[in-house]
Amino acid sequence: AKSSLNQVRIWVRDEGIGIPREAHQKIFGIFERGVAAKSYEGTGIGLAIVARAVQRMGGTCGVESEPGQGSSFWIELPAA
Repeated sequence: AKSSLNQVRIWVRDEGIGIPREAHQKIFGIFERGVAAKSYEGTGIGLAIVARAVQRMGGTCGVESEPGQGSSFWIELPAA
């Protein structure tokens, strides 16, 4: 976790298939996925729910990922 005086950033890392750079922003939209729907399970709503909840708390979220390298997701929230 990264912190500053005004915000806290929490990272979650997975060792999955990774996400192409051109899909990084779209995966936070409802029913959007970074991979072909037939290849992997999932509905495409999980990250959309996270993004909406984080936004309502005054924060932001994002991802760092490359295909074949896994993904690092982060949320950043105002410090309490």
